[in-house]
Amino acid sequence: MLDCLSISAAESLPVWCVSKAGFPEFELPAAVRRFAEGAGYKAEAGKLLLVPGADGALGGALFGVSTEKSADPFAAGALSGLLPPGLWRLEGDAGDTRLATLAFALGCYRFTRYGKSAAPAVRLVVPQGVDGADISRQAEAVFLTRDLVNTPANDMGPAELEAAARTLALRHGADVRVITGDALLAENFPLIHAVGRAATRAPRLIDITAGPADAPKLTLVGKGVCFDTGGLDLKPSAAMLLMKKDMGGAANALGLAHLLLARGAGLRLRVLIPAVENSVAGDAFRPGDILQSRKGISVEIGNTDAEGRLVLADALALADEDKPDLLVDFATLTGAARVALGPQLPAAFTDDEELAAGLARHAQAEDDPLWRLPLWARYAGMLDSKVAQTNNVSSGGFAGAITAALFLQKFVENAASWLHLDLFAWNPSSRPGRPEGGEAQTIRALDALIRERLG
Repeated sequence: MLDCLSISAAESLPVWCVSKAGFPEFELPAAVRRFAEGAGYKAEAGKLLLVPGADGALGGALFGVSTEKSADPFAAGALSGLLPPGLWRLEGDAGDTRLATLAFALGCYRFTRYGKSAAPAVRLVVPQGVDGADISRQAEAVFLTRDLVNTPANDMGPAELEAAARTLALRHGADVRVITGDALLAENFPLIHAVGRAATRAPRLIDITAGPADAPKLTLVGKGVCFDTGGLDLKPSAAMLLMKKDMGGAANALGLAHLLLARGAGLRLRVLIPAVENSVAGDAFRPGDILQSRKGISVEIGNTDAEGRLVLADALALADEDKPDLLVDFATLTGAARVALGPQLPAAFTDDEELAAGLARHAQAEDDPLWRLPLWARYAGMLDSKVAQTNNVSSGGFAGAITAALFLQKFVENAASWLHLDLFAWNPSSRPGRPEGGEAQTIRALDALIRERLG
């Protein structure tokens, strides 16, 4: 159980969750009602009022909630930053108490590695009927993802990402194999090597496996570009500021792996992370280069800043050779997806209609949103090359997220189902339960989907 949660309600104080419309008829102790009315409290959404008890000490709190259809199910996440230290319990109209409890727990997150922002000393009683252990597992998975993304590149290079993967594997008794540096060429991962070879920190492919060999096969692939300068197609400084988060795909893959392994999902789980730094040096790969891929597809480099799809291509080709029942890749891949959907909505691509419908349903139920975009095959010609089998970028500036997904699709043919997630992995500003900084996106929805689809 997380420190911010408790299964005991002894000596807890109430947080009365009330809506603006329902507040006049809401049943409250007479003294609390008088105090609230005297304070002019209107139960506006997100507004908190601390109220005294009969002895003048703190007696509880009123928290305004919205009953609108568009209300945020994570509104209770704000309580961790509003309530004073102590043990609290939810009463009244808290909505979905499972999501409210999770939101509170996620709101307690603080990135403390460099000595800032200690976690608040506020705790919440797990409501009746809510599985506190499962809430804790989900929060741990999210915290792991956030910590990895928030860590700056000087402390989160390919070797440190490998160390984080090994720590996770050791915790859950999983096996790890890592192919590093020039060994990538010897074992036929030329695109991963090409992207990472200019950095002083060697590129690598991290391969984690766990679970019975005869169980349903789930493979997760996470883009692990620990810092992206853009390569020789150098990014402007403003675009480079957040590039520590370009390994957000890998962080989300590891977060989901932790959630599945902690729950004992009964799967044959494989996690593949191509971990590189896209740097500038004399041996950096160049625009116009033609590179071979593991799958044998030759790739013309139209832009060195489209490196994520290159490292994913080799990793997806390896994953596909194993013919998994479900193959999922996570990547902070395109600015086009952010232009289309913004930071809160990852783009999802799949040609499996049943998978897409199930994922959308669980995304809504878990308040872990995403939005499906089409694998529009008629755009495939935008990736044509005059000298190679494909270019790594499309001609023109249209449909960048779709053409990136179509590029990746070229490297998947044997998996029973494939899902590509183009995510931001970052909150530009704080929202209830979702503080500014690194973020886990889609992993809770996927956990629910995997439980339903693969058992």
